[in-house]
Amino acid sequence: MRLALFQPDIPPNTGTIVRLGACLGVPVDIIEPCGFPFSERSFRRAGMDYLDLAQITRHLDWPQFLDAIGHRRPGASRLVLLTTKGSTPHTEFAFRPDDILLLGQEGSGAPAYVHQAADARVRIPLAAGVRSLNIAVAAGIVLGEALRQTDGFPKG
Repeated sequence: MRLALFQPDIPPNTGTIVRLGACLGVPVDIIEPCGFPFSERSFRRAGMDYLDLAQITRHLDWPQFLDAIGHRRPGASRLVLLTTKGSTPHTEFAFRPDDILLLGQEGSGAPAYVHQAADARVRIPLAAGVRSLNIAVAAGIVLGEALRQTDGFPKG
């Protein structure tokens, strides 16, 4: 299981997701360009003392990320996009241990080409009249369900 952030634009949210990954033993991929300077200082401010425990992989752009994960090659991990436009509730989706949970930008979500590359699109069911959750909260909710289904929580 991995978390992937597509061109994140808010450092505190990125730091919270990096901390989530560190605490649950889940690597985090960051797909640039970011909406803030990509530096240890930015992450240290947002991710606090968890940065040294996090497994972060930096990708300079979307094509480099797809190449690095072997997208659409036999045996490649699935890209599961978390989106308000998804048709499948995350609680009804069958996660696999090697899935990559992909999150779009905080302000604009994921562009059409990211939606097209996704192997699945899932959504978190929300109350009527609300638009969306904070991206770090959404990552925690879906990652928690994915780890529960795959028995992937740390055993410590």
